[in-house]
Amino acid sequence: MKRLHLLPITILLLSFGCRPAGPTVDQPSFPLQGQAPDERFGALFAEVQLARLFPDGKTFVDCNPKSDAAEIVAAYEAEKQVEGFDLAAFVEKHFDLPKDYASGFTSDTSRSVQKHITLLWDVLTRKPEVSNGGSLIALPKSYIVPGGRFREVYYWDSYFTMLGLQVSGKGDMIENMVDNFAFLIDTIGFIPNGNRTYYKTRSQPPFFASMVQILAETKNKDAIQKYLPQLVKEYIFWMNQADQVSSDTPTRQHVVRLKDGAILNRYWDRGNTPRPESYREDVETAEASGRPLAEAYRDLRAGAASGWDYSSRWFADGQNISTIQTTSIIPVDLNALLYNLELTIARGYELNGDEENANIYDQRAGLRRNALIRYCWNEELGFFFDYNFKTDQLMPTVSVAGVYPLFFNMVDMQQAQKIASVIENQLLQAGGVVSTTNDTGQQWDAPNGWAPLQWVTIKGLRNYGMNELAQKITDRWVDLNVKVYSNTGKMVEKYNVMDMSLSAGGGEYPLQDGFGWSNGVLLKLMEE
Repeated sequence: MKRLHLLPITILLLSFGCRPAGPTVDQPSFPLQGQAPDERFGALFAEVQLARLFPDGKTFVDCNPKSDAAEIVAAYEAEKQVEGFDLAAFVEKHFDLPKDYASGFTSDTSRSVQKHITLLWDVLTRKPEVSNGGSLIALPKSYIVPGGRFREVYYWDSYFTMLGLQVSGKGDMIENMVDNFAFLIDTIGFIPNGNRTYYKTRSQPPFFASMVQILAETKNKDAIQKYLPQLVKEYIFWMNQADQVSSDTPTRQHVVRLKDGAILNRYWDRGNTPRPESYREDVETAEASGRPLAEAYRDLRAGAASGWDYSSRWFADGQNISTIQTTSIIPVDLNALLYNLELTIARGYELNGDEENANIYDQRAGLRRNALIRYCWNEELGFFFDYNFKTDQLMPTVSVAGVYPLFFNMVDMQQAQKIASVIENQLLQAGGVVSTTNDTGQQWDAPNGWAPLQWVTIKGLRNYGMNELAQKITDRWVDLNVKVYSNTGKMVEKYNVMDMSLSAGGGEYPLQDGFGWSNGVLLKLMEE
């Protein structure tokens, strides 16, 4: 990392208002470009989801209408007046269920887990498709999906999936997926949660810069320069309206101005209605919260944007989802990722010989790092915690999000050693690191461990030469993955790292198999 010669905060903040550094890019309005199913089908949609016609709320939003939406709505309005109206029969008549791509795949545990994953890549591959009137956003190139209910590409999942594609020698697929994300940035203005119309109000943890770095290592050494325009556009999305925050108006979309004038970011969603894919669950949670419904819905949506849907990280009382307050929180992981985005943009400009813009983004990264340490580092506890800017307090939850500054080399060795001590003494369990130390029944809390969080922790420790602890986590996670595969023939979305005799649980849907990021991280760890 370059030595950062930092300009005063006021000078850098002015650069947000004057122009985006680098090539001229209009401030985007981020159009939705296509209605989500709740907007298209109105009362029909709400009735289907509230009636729980399908056990998983995501099933209906992934159905394909057999005719024009307006015709289906008109038929519904007419037929529902008739005595004996059968909602299930109506849906079956007018919608096709999502395709089960894995229906012909059979696991064979006599194969090694590496061979199993290699065969799964084809099962998880989706070819370019023409829009069929459903919620899927067609992408120009092939891509890998996570698996199970997750039938489309997912933003942050894809980085960890790429780790395995790299091991499997699938550089062309990595490039396809980076090209698809660049296409989404160019056409929508940002990378949505996934390529569905109902995800176009939010993004996810911004790993695009890390994906470009993998591509640069794997196939295209000029990738950072090639995708620099899209990296800048993504940055503009996350920093949109940064020039409009003030002491009187400290928040605008993802941007938060803190009490000393520093700028950091939060997770945020454009919408303030129930998520279409979890409509019934959100209605129930918002009503139980006792808060203004629109406020609760936005916090639920922002929690989904975080990828940690859901975790005690976002709960005011540390236990109950009805107290969710995501938009009041400065997350450690998000700001570490944006630090990496700023440095990657700086590197792109440097490679282009544009020292002026390289220095601007270097300086922004330095300001972000300093602010994150100032607001989120607890010296007494030796760890990073999310910060509630409304209460001016650190959140109490110990989570792997606090390890991200190790992953991006943001701390000194003394801080790294303190973080490692918390990892070993509080987060390390029999099967790897646990997401948080709280057991709430939410899937991003104890006793669950997730592949991306193992990789962030292991790589972060390696960055500081703490290889013994990194190897201990690696061995425990690999052993758990192989054990579950041997017993079930499956790679799954998440694992119980505290009791290896039990499956992971919690959340809004059953345990999913496939599974893109588990495959990717396991292959990478086993190769190393």
